[in-house]
Amino acid sequence: MAEELNVRYSDKDLAEFKALIQEKIEKAKHDLDLIKSAYMNDLNNGTDDTSPTFKAFEEGSETMSKEANSQLAIRQEKFIRDLKNALIRIENKTYGVCRVTGKLINKDRLKLVPHATLSIEAKNMQQ
Repeated sequence: MAEELNVRYSDKDLAEFKALIQEKIEKAKHDLDLIKSAYMNDLNNGTDDTSPTFKAFEEGSETMSKEANSQLAIRQEKFIRDLKNALIRIENKTYGVCRVTGKLINKDRLKLVPHATLSIEAKNMQQ
C-alpha cells in the first residue's frame, strides 16, 4: 500500500506536462478574449435600412448568438480553471494520478486531456 503512495510522474515528465498546460492556457485565454469580443460586439453590420421583418430576425439571431457566446465563454473559463488546477497538481507532484484508482493516468490521455483527473478505467467505472 505504501508503494502506491509513491506512484507519480518524474520531475522531467511533470515539466513537459507543465509546458503543455501553460501553452494550452495561453491559447484558451486568447480564445476566451475572442469569444468575449464577439459577445460585446453589437453585430451592427449596416443593416439599419433593411425591412422590419429582417430586422426582427436579425435581433433574434443576435440574441441567440449572444447566448451561445455566453455559454462558450463559461465553458472556456471552466477549461482555463481546470488547466490552472492541473498546474497546482504538478507543483504538488500529484499530477497524473487518478483520483479514484490512485494509478497513473496514461500519458497519451494526459496529452489529449491535460486536465484529466480520472484514468480511462475510472471513467468506465462511472458509466
